Amino acid sequence: MKHQTIFKKVQVKCLVMKKSFPTFFYERRLWKKGYCVIGIDEVGRGALAGPLVVGAACFESLERDIANELERVGINDSKKLTPRRRAHLSRIIREKVTHYSVAEISPSIINKYGIVKAFATGSRKAIRNLRLKDGLKKYLLVDAYAIKYLQGIGLKNQKAIIHGDEKSISIAAASIIAKVHRDRLMRKFHRQHPRYKWKKNKGYGTKEHREALKNYGKTKHHRVLFLRKLLKEV
Repeated sequence: MKHQTIFKKVQVKCLVMKKSFPTFFYERRLWKKGYCVIGIDEVGRGALAGPLVVGAACFESLERDIANELERVGINDSKKLTPRRRAHLSRIIREKVTHYSVAEISPSIINKYGIVKAFATGSRKAIRNLRLKDGLKKYLLVDAYAIKYLQGIGLKNQKAIIHGDEKSISIAAASIIAKVHRDRLMRKFHRQHPRYKWKKNKGYGTKEHREALKNYGKTKHHRVLFLRKLLKEV
């Protein structure tokens, strides 16, 4: 009942705003072919500190009314939403989605292999964490870049969509789930290292974060690979 109330409030607000939001355009076509559709997106790619978090949202074929409702509630690219709105939508998504998961890739992995390989590793882990039953026909929708070496999916059964989190609800839902999870982590890390203001900047390279690096140096949560040039500048 509580989730239904939240669902209705968000839906009404979005109708008033009259903006364009992601839809199930891609998903509907794939559902007709018998696919379970997985959306993948990452959060924290450009941050100086904290993990890369990859979200996965799996929608099996939805009833038309439920799909239409989800298209109206305002699921969108997580970067375009306020924290409160992301939290509301995250609850709705977790209630309506068939399966969801997140995968964290630590700064040490990013430092060793780079952000591109870290994203691929996180995507494979997030898909494994969905724990989908064997024999299910799976199709992946991913923001911008295709992902190699996905067992049971491969390159044939995936589509990389430029600005996918603005077009596909599955990708946008994964983005929201990942963002809410990562923001929670950064608030936790902020309590350990309050000087860097991660509660506010979430590990990104704001002026106050850069000043803290200049004054106090790096922590175990920083991405040394990203800081090499910056530390020389500060």
